[in-house]
Amino acid sequence: MRKLFTSESVTEGHPDKLCDYISDSVLDSFFEKDPYARVACETVAGKGQILLTGEITSTAEVDLESVVRNAIKEVGYQDENLDIDYRTCKVLINISKQSADIAMGVDQSYEDKEGQNIASEGAGDQGMMFGFATDETDEFMPMPIYLAHKLSKRLTEVRKQGILDYIRPDGKVQVTVEYENDKPVRVDTIVISTQHTEQTDLEMLKQDMKEKVINGIVPKELLDENTKYYINPTGRFVIGGPLGDSGLTGRKIIVDTYGGYSRHGGGAFSGKDPTKVDRSACYMARFVAKNVVANGYAKKCEIQLSYAIGVAKPVSIFIDTFGTARIPEAEIIKRIEAKFDLTPRGIMNTLDLRKPIYRKTTNYGHFGKPELAWEQIIDF
Repeated sequence: MRKLFTSESVTEGHPDKLCDYISDSVLDSFFEKDPYARVACETVAGKGQILLTGEITSTAEVDLESVVRNAIKEVGYQDENLDIDYRTCKVLINISKQSADIAMGVDQSYEDKEGQNIASEGAGDQGMMFGFATDETDEFMPMPIYLAHKLSKRLTEVRKQGILDYIRPDGKVQVTVEYENDKPVRVDTIVISTQHTEQTDLEMLKQDMKEKVINGIVPKELLDENTKYYINPTGRFVIGGPLGDSGLTGRKIIVDTYGGYSRHGGGAFSGKDPTKVDRSACYMARFVAKNVVANGYAKKCEIQLSYAIGVAKPVSIFIDTFGTARIPEAEIIKRIEAKFDLTPRGIMNTLDLRKPIYRKTTNYGHFGKPELAWEQIIDF
């Protein structure tokens, strides 16, 4: 049976991703000085203004306005007439401390209060978190999101390296992959919309996208005469970034994970320290799911972990191997419980999450990057 599946990615200059990057830059700036900082910050961007809001409790002193402007500069925004200028934009700071009601549940777990001797903080919120892995790529990621991220990253590279000097920071990519009997066999459609300078010739842009971006990323065997290309299909994309559309932290949760190929619990990642299990437990669920597949227990695996605020141990563990398991799923769960500490402290210790690593996660997906701790393969 043949079917089509589509995933999208965006460049670091997309207004939502700009906000994610600012929020993770704030988190890293605190973790550089205080690895036990409690950070939950969000960014709003639009029309020459940046609003940083949320809750931060820390012993560290951080110049938040400088962090915000620096992050915008790193992305490459410096023209208020086309997108936003890191030098002239208005930066508003609205930060308070973490609620004492939340802090008391995180500082001491429910189990510890009840004398159960569980050495861990409580979860920072309730919720369900998903992790996923498949053997259809070397990175154990679904092919559509894997290719979409590679293309959007390449779009940024040709801009920052000066290969295509007319490209601006904002951009989006979409890839449709055709599957036959659950295996990717060809790329059906590629969509690229990239911001560009006023004088750019559209036909030259289309040619450059194929030659300088697509051809070096998408394997030739996946492209054929029927592959469809939609490159800047509106014909013009000069105004971009927060000037063209407002941005908000946490609005690209499907881009951040598996491109819609797996379920999502709804929690966003950026700007949150690892006591927030909607970030850290998703990383752990990916770590577990990837190792289920890498160790040969299944060809495809989805893990759900669910938590209650203030409680250390997950309320439930669910696994779905989509009929690909080589041993019973109940046995896989037993092995997971025996191998992995799924409490907040266990997750933070296993993945070494109290470090300023979060800028590296923001763009082009939080999964599939081999340098990240939750992408490592272990025996279990």
